[in-house]
Amino acid sequence: MEELKGKTAIITGASKGIGAATARRMAELGVKVVLTARSQDALSELAGEINASGGEALAVACDVSDYNQVNSAVAQAIMQFGKIDIVVNNAGLIDPIGHITDIAPKDWGKVIDVNVKGIFNMLHATLPGMEARGEGVIINISSGAAYGAMEGWSHYCASKAAALMLTKATHKEYANKGIRVVGLSPGTVATDMQVNIKASGINPVSTLEVSDHIPPEWPAQAICWLATEDAKEFDGDDVSLRDEAIRARCGVV
Repeated sequence: MEELKGKTAIITGASKGIGAATARRMAELGVKVVLTARSQDALSELAGEINASGGEALAVACDVSDYNQVNSAVAQAIMQFGKIDIVVNNAGLIDPIGHITDIAPKDWGKVIDVNVKGIFNMLHATLPGMEARGEGVIINISSGAAYGAMEGWSHYCASKAAALMLTKATHKEYANKGIRVVGLSPGTVATDMQVNIKASGINPVSTLEVSDHIPPEWPAQAICWLATEDAKEFDGDDVSLRDEAIRARCGVV
């Protein structure tokens, strides 16, 4: 992954889980990382860790559901590092888990605001710069929930199906402008989200133990690989980390 060295990536939901693991792995590979999430303290701590280890990181508090905050974060990233080469749309919510009529409309809508509008907002803010340079990579974190309904996850399943369509639509509109767009379906990952899923007691995923989930470092490695030219054949679609061949390609077997 030598080709990633010197590039700049903006990562949403970077304060923990997949986002934080991706930031660490990218920094190890020489990528300048812009960390965004709602928690400034957690971001600053991670950025400090990366910078102390010889990497380059910028922490920017940002709620991806708010376009003005996204636009500001992108502007700060460009001011600091000059450009954005890689976008990792990782921020996502699943709470509250419950049947449709048990979830307040505003809470259901918040999941859509983050999981769908958050991706759109980041696309809208970063695509013009990528188009002007004729290059860029966008990686949207997808899910098996994009393909199959799960009890209690109506908002999450709907949002991940929408994320898949955003991947496909963006690819259709921007592939001929040198911009790559691809989705990653990581499977179940040992993050705080899985803790909340288990606590819900709803649907078979809640019966899994922590040991049943893959570590966040695996999707982090896959994201880095997807940002390279070696993964170009998958542009415009989702890649599943459940696929053993994909695991072998990105080096997590």
